[in-house]
Amino acid sequence: MIPSALSSPYALYTNSTNLYPMSPREEELLNFTSFFFCENSSSRLLYSYHSAFEGFAVLLSENELKALKKSNNVLSIYPERKLEVQTTYSYKFLGLSPTKAGTWLKSGFGQGAIIGVLDTGIWPESPSFYDHGMSPIPKKWKGICQEGKNFNSSSCNRKLIGARFFQIGHMMASKTSKSIDFVEDYVSPRDSQGHGTHTASTAGGAPVPMASVLGNGAGEARGMAPGAHIAIYKVCWSSGCYSSDILAAMDVAIRDGVDILSLSIGGFPVPLYEDTIAIGSFRAMERGISVICAAGNNGPILSSVANEAPWIATIGASTLDRKFPAIIQLGNGKYVYGESLYPGKQVHNSQKVLEIVYLSDGDNGSEFCLRGSLPRSKVHGKIVVCDRGVNGRAEKGQVVKESGGVAMILANTAVNMEEDSVDVHVLPATLIGFDESIQLQSYMNSTRKPIARIIFGGTVIGKSSAPAVAQFSSRGPSFTDPSILKPDNFESASVPGVNIIAAWPQNLGPSGLAEDSRRVNFTVLSGTSMACPHVSGIAALLHSIHPKWSPAAIKSALMTTADTTNHQGKPIMDGDTPAGLFAIGAGHVNPGRSDDPGLIYDINANDYITHLCTIGYKNSEIFSITHKNISCHDVLQKNRGFSLNYPSISVIFKPGKTRKMVTRRVTNVGSPNSIYSVEIVAPEGVKVRVKPRRLVFKRVNQSLSYRVWFISRKRIGTQRRSFAEGQLMWINSRDNYQKVRSPISVAWASKK
Repeated sequence: MIPSALSSPYALYTNSTNLYPMSPREEELLNFTSFFFCENSSSRLLYSYHSAFEGFAVLLSENELKALKKSNNVLSIYPERKLEVQTTYSYKFLGLSPTKAGTWLKSGFGQGAIIGVLDTGIWPESPSFYDHGMSPIPKKWKGICQEGKNFNSSSCNRKLIGARFFQIGHMMASKTSKSIDFVEDYVSPRDSQGHGTHTASTAGGAPVPMASVLGNGAGEARGMAPGAHIAIYKVCWSSGCYSSDILAAMDVAIRDGVDILSLSIGGFPVPLYEDTIAIGSFRAMERGISVICAAGNNGPILSSVANEAPWIATIGASTLDRKFPAIIQLGNGKYVYGESLYPGKQVHNSQKVLEIVYLSDGDNGSEFCLRGSLPRSKVHGKIVVCDRGVNGRAEKGQVVKESGGVAMILANTAVNMEEDSVDVHVLPATLIGFDESIQLQSYMNSTRKPIARIIFGGTVIGKSSAPAVAQFSSRGPSFTDPSILKPDNFESASVPGVNIIAAWPQNLGPSGLAEDSRRVNFTVLSGTSMACPHVSGIAALLHSIHPKWSPAAIKSALMTTADTTNHQGKPIMDGDTPAGLFAIGAGHVNPGRSDDPGLIYDINANDYITHLCTIGYKNSEIFSITHKNISCHDVLQKNRGFSLNYPSISVIFKPGKTRKMVTRRVTNVGSPNSIYSVEIVAPEGVKVRVKPRRLVFKRVNQSLSYRVWFISRKRIGTQRRSFAEGQLMWINSRDNYQKVRSPISVAWASKK
């Protein structure tokens, strides 16, 4: 039994809310603390876990924590972790069509699949969650529609089939931190922040005609799997998302009967045996549930990717070819390109030529347009330039408006480069890239009274190269396991995550600011949080078409059929250079090909356990993740030369080593009597040999293995580590359509 602890020396939790009765071992451990400290420890039990985890969450003092760590009855204790939450056009961009033969029609738009979304809750009245034309609720469903503030059982229907909320971890944090205001949230599954409504509709929202954001981005809004059912698990609140609540939601979701778990949640990487999402998702994977997670928004920093477990699909973000131009015409006649979702038809002052002002003197943060930093006498009636950073993008516009400014130019700094996440600002405003900000600054320095006007251009589609890697998307290599290519935007797929339009609650304005009195059914957000539900929905489509496929098979199909070029047939870009594997992984998801991948790389739970042994995890650490008593010594003896059957290949040459061999096994899920031939693009400095070079399949579901030898021809320098990239592709010799591609990453560890 593995207990989880909320370490706090301050408050006791007095209203026990157990999901299940305590087990005898739990009672024994709680009685242990009672005996030691003469207190009723059972009154502090927060959650009892049985499906995603075997253990419980309990509030402990520091002294109790130290005492329990010494007990032979306690295997491991996990401190509470706080994590953070990380459209009308996306489905068209990804090639999904409601009328043409393809993945949508094959899957019945995801009919019968159940997507469980762990997030900030849901706004059930949104038209994206209407159940007109939905199939009946699957008989296997065991979930409930939990009632709470402004949310009752009638809030659910055949689209939104279940809703629960988990707030105990958050409540404990609010009692020990004066900075947390629990009153801001609905104590129910209802969404007060918008993030959960947005992600849920992206994954499985119903078709909504004539959707737009105040006239911009107009079109029909559809989730990736509009025929799928949605179950919402509210685990994120005003202060964040707490690991005890997340694990409790996963625990219940497994029992409820979800097919897909979608978590646009993450933090900085930690070892898998300390990562509650990794632990809970292992149990989900064992039960055939695909777990899709956001990679994080800490790019372009290397090794910043979150949710690194190999059984999780970790998704990064890319751009669409849809733009919202808001161009600045300078007083010297030149133009500076920018973007905005401020409704251009309502613009008045910004169409006029106005003076531009940029305040950077002093130390009050005026360059960032912080609250209280803009003197009305200096900005009244002017266009104010605000640098990105510190406070929110939309908040800067509100500060300008309150200070008397009539328009804003939001300027990227060197940190943001050309990243173009737009907002529905509360005043006429535009976002410009770093190169454009230098151009603007040069003009402003050239004259005593710089002037400009903003020209809003509405919505433009197909005029730019896309997809491209989002600047903010977290990058690999994996911090905890570099032998696996992560994130899944580098391991499976990078999907749209920039300027995604999706459902929005009616309690919030489209900017998300409390001061914004406008009300909309849709708004725009950017982040890997938006990329994650795209893949969750596509995974639901694949589950509907192939209900017997394992989570590994679904992930393999997404990875091996991904695109490595943009819609113009050119390399996917990362800024000014072609994107590498640590940015896009296997490439950009292609749902039109993923339902018929030809071959898949399948993995079972025991394979993951063996992999953990090969990378040096201890028996007790593996037990913490898998709840299985194993001996790595025995496992490795039985599996000499083991390689995890991953759809990508990562090779690390340690000092003095020049050869490496990996094995892979592919299963034919295409036509019988298929023949595949291999094509190799060897990484620079490496010779690659594959045996056999042809795979001859005589039946469906037949599996064949192959080996790949890597021979380094590169001399190791003094640099910390160097990398090279290549690919291995199996091509169906008969129709040349099915191309099963695996990216190859090679690293040379430096000499110490």
